[in-house]
Amino acid sequence: MKINLTSQITLNRVSPKYYKPENAFDRSVLTRFEKIPTDIYESVEEGARHIASEIANAILEKQKAGRFCVMALPGGNSPRSVFEELIRMHREEGLSFRNVVVFNIYEYYPLAPGAVNSNLKTLQDMFLNQVDINKQNVFSPDGSIAKDTIFEYCRLYEQRIESFGGIDVLLLGIGRVGNIGFNEPGSQVNSTTRLILLDNTSRNDAAKVFGGTENVPVSSITMGIATILSAKKIFLMAWGEDKAQMIKQTTEGKISDTIPASYLQMHNNARVAIDLSAAYNLTRIQRPWLVTSCEWNDKLIRSAIVWLCTLTKKPILKLTNKDYNENGLSELLALFGSAYNVNIKIFNDLQHTITGWPGGKPNADDTYRPERAKPYPKRIVVFSPHPDDDVISMGGTVRRLVEQKHDVHVAYETSGNIAVGDEEVIRFMHFINGFNQLYDAKSEIIDKKYKDIRSFINHKKDGDIDTNDMLRLKGLIRRGEARTACAYANIKSDHVHFLDLPFYETGKIQKGPLTENDVEIVRALLQEVKPHQIFVAGDLADPHGTHRVCTDAVLAAIDLEKEEKWMKDCRIWMYRGAWAEWEIENIEMAVPISPEELRLKRNTILKHQSQMEGAPFMGNDERLFWQRSEDRNRSTAALYDSLGLASYEAIEAFVEYIPQ
Repeated sequence: MKINLTSQITLNRVSPKYYKPENAFDRSVLTRFEKIPTDIYESVEEGARHIASEIANAILEKQKAGRFCVMALPGGNSPRSVFEELIRMHREEGLSFRNVVVFNIYEYYPLAPGAVNSNLKTLQDMFLNQVDINKQNVFSPDGSIAKDTIFEYCRLYEQRIESFGGIDVLLLGIGRVGNIGFNEPGSQVNSTTRLILLDNTSRNDAAKVFGGTENVPVSSITMGIATILSAKKIFLMAWGEDKAQMIKQTTEGKISDTIPASYLQMHNNARVAIDLSAAYNLTRIQRPWLVTSCEWNDKLIRSAIVWLCTLTKKPILKLTNKDYNENGLSELLALFGSAYNVNIKIFNDLQHTITGWPGGKPNADDTYRPERAKPYPKRIVVFSPHPDDDVISMGGTVRRLVEQKHDVHVAYETSGNIAVGDEEVIRFMHFINGFNQLYDAKSEIIDKKYKDIRSFINHKKDGDIDTNDMLRLKGLIRRGEARTACAYANIKSDHVHFLDLPFYETGKIQKGPLTENDVEIVRALLQEVKPHQIFVAGDLADPHGTHRVCTDAVLAAIDLEKEEKWMKDCRIWMYRGAWAEWEIENIEMAVPISPEELRLKRNTILKHQSQMEGAPFMGNDERLFWQRSEDRNRSTAALYDSLGLASYEAIEAFVEYIPQ
């Protein structure tokens, strides 16, 4: 069973020529904008295997010499796959860590002694407790020490690193503000281990660990830039699209304290290891015509023309031969003969993506339409990772499909229960209590549950896991909101499915791995409905996020069913949510949304009251979900308008997924 098919999606638009150069000369040409050696891998797993192999070699060399191998490790999601591979090598290949010394790169401050959400605890759970490392060889900053002792404590931490001969291998992730460790923007190149105030973005990123931004410590004790640069070998890892812009600035930009990761340009043995998603903004991937001759295809041509329009501030049909020649696109003139020929082709390609009939227009010529006319009406399944992603991402399209008489099913893949605040439970508990008093409804079971839940909430501490009763109530709240939103969009009540995939139902922030059980639940629904259209989330920014796992479950089920007769007549469309939008060169269906339809979409999103202000895990974007969604949809419409196409209020965009 293939359960990581999302890692292959990017490959459909990137030629290996640009990320796997055949020789040193080709590499030097392709990477001439990159100031740190950068290796691009087709998947997180491939990159993790390569890094783990190099670490294992370093450990074995030190073992032969009878010496310690000193490593510095971060927490977070970036090293998780590397740790998993090292654990596998330990269990299956006998790799020993008895000669390994580990220094924790950072720790939150202040923390209570033995805090369950410390970075050291994360490292222990992910890696240290699963290999044979000597616990006496693990060193970490202490987040519970007195503030007036920190300066001396940090000096001694540096001294301890030196006593082991310095750091041999240092692993790093990169934060969304370009931080390495917790060296936030403004950190100086000569900084050593110290206490530092955390940036708001870093605190928001840590919110999942602490159950909300307000619970995240305001500071951290972190290795400094000088400490990091003193390591003999450094790996900077980045996986996923949300790291793409920062990777570009780190590897191609100037050294600057505003992007602390850029200091790695000064190191003589630092390497960047990224997957294709994180590489997307590198020049050789996003704008390859600026570094080499290209293997031109329709999407790359479209990308080049949209870039040229943005650069020249012209719509497509006003581009001239001079514009092409002056901006490195003379190859296209040679291929097509003139700017006019290229312009017409791309204009028509983009024009044909626009449709007001996302399910296909019946009794119409569908030659140049993104969806086929028949069959009509279509059976449609919209998969939603959480109980609101459907309306946030494609609420206008869902309403259009229903109005055009298609048979629309919505499948909510997870309960979304951990994203409900305790205050929402209290509000519903007040209602239950009031209801019982109003109608004199007495029940010993209800009374006991009510008291137990209120007692748990009153005594709940940071890091406490919700009880099963709390999780059920929170899941019930989200189900009710989803049903209300579906009813508002005129979706039949028996067409609303709650799959509650097991990987999610851990009650913890960290979810379980995707299993065959998850895939079979999705598969059973597909076998029942036998849809003509499937809509699935394409938000792949976080490779360890719920969206990606949910999409993997759907794609795995589709892969198992792809030889069935009904699948031969089914198309799969990927949408994106409030976090990002498809690049215009990849958009294959653009559904215009009128001002009235946009208002109705907003009203549908607002039915999810628990996800409005104060909801956990809103991310670093201060806008509410309906605001993010509208801004994104309006921006897509504005881009089409700037290219000389029709002007709409808003557009929802989709990319087709074709099973291999």
